[in-house]
Amino acid sequence: MISDYVKSIRSKIGNMPMFSPVVTLIIYKDNKILLQKRKDDGSWAIHGGGIDPGEEFITTLYREIKEELNITPVNPILFGIYSGEKLFNVYPNKDQVYVLNHVFFCQDYTGTINFNDGEVTQVDWFALDNLPENILAVDKPIINDISKFLKSGKIAIVN
Repeated sequence: MISDYVKSIRSKIGNMPMFSPVVTLIIYKDNKILLQKRKDDGSWAIHGGGIDPGEEFITTLYREIKEELNITPVNPILFGIYSGEKLFNVYPNKDQVYVLNHVFFCQDYTGTINFNDGEVTQVDWFALDNLPENILAVDKPIINDISKFLKSGKIAIVN
């Protein structure tokens, strides 16, 4: 869902590129990751969304996961910080963004998954060696780093 803040900026700049600070969460359980199928373009993606002005990263994380999946992450930890050309995205409405992604990771959550915010059409668990083909392009570099993270426990600071 587009915030009023982003709508205001878009009313001034149209579809031209802008920075989009976001927080996402990798949910990893039983050697699988949980992905969501996006309503806007049908791609599979990591869960999360935009940071509102003045909002803290962790507040955004909990808010977005509650909105999208109706669950609460347990002990999320920093996974990595991603930016750059690989995180350039053009949405179906032609809005262009350079995503500044602060990615968290958790292995547990409370609640029952229930997606009814209108942004998610399906969720499913995937083994890292059996991922769907149509993953959101800006999430591919992140998903590619999961195996390294699991082995080293070190966060990824990616340019």
